[in-house]
Amino acid sequence: MRKVYNEITGKELNLPDKCERIVSFSPAVTEALFEMGLGEFVVGVSVYCVRPPEARKKTIVGSYNTFKDEKLKKLNPDIIFTTTGYQLELIKKLEDKFQVYPVRLPPNVVEIISTSCEVGIVAGYFSNARELEKKLMVNLSSLISKNFERGKKPKIYVEIDFGAPVTFGAYSYITDAIEILGGENIFGNHPSEWLYADDESVKNLNPDIIIYEPKMFSKNRDKARIFDSLHKRFGDVEAIKNELVFITPGIYDFLAHHGPGFITQAMPWLNEIIKNF
Repeated sequence: MRKVYNEITGKELNLPDKCERIVSFSPAVTEALFEMGLGEFVVGVSVYCVRPPEARKKTIVGSYNTFKDEKLKKLNPDIIFTTTGYQLELIKKLEDKFQVYPVRLPPNVVEIISTSCEVGIVAGYFSNARELEKKLMVNLSSLISKNFERGKKPKIYVEIDFGAPVTFGAYSYITDAIEILGGENIFGNHPSEWLYADDESVKNLNPDIIIYEPKMFSKNRDKARIFDSLHKRFGDVEAIKNELVFITPGIYDFLAHHGPGFITQAMPWLNEIIKNF
């Protein structure tokens, strides 16, 4: 058995040399494990673990902050991965019964690489973790080579529907990605990870580009309807006048997802928008 200390819980876990029964409540962790080629060892996931498609075939053991005790006991996991933030209460409920390892929410893009690598190392698959780390670093390097030194930075407003309109501040990996790619988040100096931005503030900050992410699983993604709704709220800001409003692709979390796919899929998508401004 290996002893692995977790800084967040302050607890030492007793783990096998290689964990072969892994449960993940974090969509980001689940994607990272599959990207490392460890999907066969993932036995349980949350209902929101949708990347890759194979993850949806695993046993559903709960949601962001709930779990099915009997299913978990039956799966008898070597380790359970969670994240922090909204899953802090879940961690408290799980850690008395199971070996739980939370990874923190990433405040920047580099931390996405770090946490993706971390879960592989903790699970005992060191070389798999390092290979994923190298792949993500190569992807990131290819994106920052040109835009980072651009002159005029487009001012960008990002809004994600979490049941209410949410945007992002200085402590968010989304803000970091925008800055890396040569843009400027209009709330990038706000001292928070996320915030509810009032419409008047958005009007006053006058973004050049608006990026809107509908609620996860929602199929209501008609661009004309969304554009009209934003126009009513923000008036003729530059992004509306120039019709530079972009809807994130697919029905799943896109920018709100902080797994490897944020670097390999979301950032290239953002890069095209910023590059063509």
